Amino acid sequence: MRSDMKKQKFFRLLLSYGLLTFMTVVIIYPLLWTVGASFNPGNSLVSTSIIPENPTLDHYKELFAGKESLQYGKWYLNSLKISIFTMIGTIVSVSFTAYAFSRFRFKGRKNALTLFLLLQMIPQFSALIALFVLAQILGMMNSHWLLILLYIGGQIPMNTYLMKGYMDSIPIDLDESAKIDGASNTRIFLQIIMPLSRPMLAVVAMNGFTGPLGDFVLSSTILRTPESYTLPIGLYNLVNEVMGASYTTFAAGAILISIPIAIIFIMLQKNFVSGLTAGGTKG
Repeated sequence: MRSDMKKQKFFRLLLSYGLLTFMTVVIIYPLLWTVGASFNPGNSLVSTSIIPENPTLDHYKELFAGKESLQYGKWYLNSLKISIFTMIGTIVSVSFTAYAFSRFRFKGRKNALTLFLLLQMIPQFSALIALFVLAQILGMMNSHWLLILLYIGGQIPMNTYLMKGYMDSIPIDLDESAKIDGASNTRIFLQIIMPLSRPMLAVVAMNGFTGPLGDFVLSSTILRTPESYTLPIGLYNLVNEVMGASYTTFAAGAILISIPIAIIFIMLQKNFVSGLTAGGTKG
């Protein structure tokens, strides 16, 4: 009996470690190729190897060489600006909406939550024509602020649902005790609910920051001039040219995108895992 249990435990552990090893290889292997390509000389991937024989920093230098067709520094700042303001706006808007859905009962509450979920099923590109026309009517083509507002609006539905689920797990008794002591809803929100919701706030912040950095479809619809480009648009143009495609320079630019994401992740990692696993536990 014990031997059978030990065998079952052994095979479960073997399967778990095998799956973890497989996922690690799937994630790390493409990353290693990208890093290797960024240090390989030349522009083609044909002669690229995962470990460069003659590593060079020329591609990284080329990104900041000041060429008119390659304004990488400008694109980098544009992306950081959009991501930071999107993250801040997402945290503020999602916190208010999630608190309202979690702590208040009003007409249409359940229907609104259902609508939030349904909105996630609609592909982003289905609204591109409407957003393009809207940008033209408002005279806000090439506007980073319009793009920020669109990103914030897109982040609200799912993040609100996650944040609400987390706030539902905070005992309502805390609110009632604070009200007995004379605290207003605003004070309860700022001094009780928000501090206790830091794990989920970290998840929302991460989603709000990384979303714009990886978006190409929406940003390319609104931003049309090289000076207003974000990194996804600018880097895409590096490999879009039939005769002048530079895949190795693209790899160098892609590696540098990961730096701000890594910084944000390190800053939020203490709360990130617990918030990701705890969100949505209650509906």
